[in-house]
Amino acid sequence: MAAKYKVEQLPGPLCQLGEGPVWDAATRSVFYVDINGAAILRYDYADNKTYSATIDGISPISPIILIQGKSDQYIIGSGNKLILVSWDGKANKATFVKTVGDLGDSEKHVRFNDGKVDPRGRLYAGTMRLETLGDIFDQNEGKLYRFEGKVGGKFYEQKRGINISNGLTWDERTGKFYYIDSGALDVKEFDVLENGDLRNETILVDLRVDGKSPGFVADGMTSDVDGNLFVATWGGSKLLKLNAKTKNIEQEIVIPAKQVTSASFGGPNLDELFVTTAHTNNQEPPAGALFKVTGLGVTGKEMYKMVLQE
Repeated sequence: MAAKYKVEQLPGPLCQLGEGPVWDAATRSVFYVDINGAAILRYDYADNKTYSATIDGISPISPIILIQGKSDQYIIGSGNKLILVSWDGKANKATFVKTVGDLGDSEKHVRFNDGKVDPRGRLYAGTMRLETLGDIFDQNEGKLYRFEGKVGGKFYEQKRGINISNGLTWDERTGKFYYIDSGALDVKEFDVLENGDLRNETILVDLRVDGKSPGFVADGMTSDVDGNLFVATWGGSKLLKLNAKTKNIEQEIVIPAKQVTSASFGGPNLDELFVTTAHTNNQEPPAGALFKVTGLGVTGKEMYKMVLQE
């Protein structure tokens, strides 16, 4: 039987398009972004307060990536580039430092969306076509990359023909990688080679109901220590707990916002789930808030930081 849980709205601004939460144990903070609001945010667990910063000339923003050995610098995606920024975690302005990676002129029609770091410190990030170019669900121009991990590094393409590159997580015990392309209405599973390349793509869970859309699309994703997947639903007002072994939906976690975008385990014991949401199309509060879910009876995993070489 699924554990009883509690959902709490945390103090902070309502994001136009909140995304990409990542728990930092060192600062006891949740870092996340407002993609369309072009802001990076930090929820301070001890102070129960959220700080927000913008970067002059940088928009949109997604994702935010923590870096090993650099407590005040972060990699963020902006358009078709990965850039390094400096932020003290409290000021309302962050500073552009340098461009770390650039997909080039051939990919100017896309932007980075979701990204995450694997247990070995390697960054994986994917793209989608710019919203200004038309219906984002009527195209498949995104790609998923593994980034070399150094300034000016190479992007290694892992998958193409993607609608909206979204949730990603790993199971360290099995060596499997899980991935969401929102338009595909499923969760995919891959094997990971020693060099980090992805192989043997299969569909783990098809979210269609009788071959049709379930009324939402899968968005961001995280996992717990037992390998269960927690999938955010854009348009579904919930997270789905998926058992990767049985391929069954074991629990639906209701969130008081229609567009649930992503989640990350955090807190001192990694047993609290932090959930981002959006309030596009003038949705009423608390849409756009950051939420905390407790009482799930599961434990999450450490969020990894990127190894970045100069």
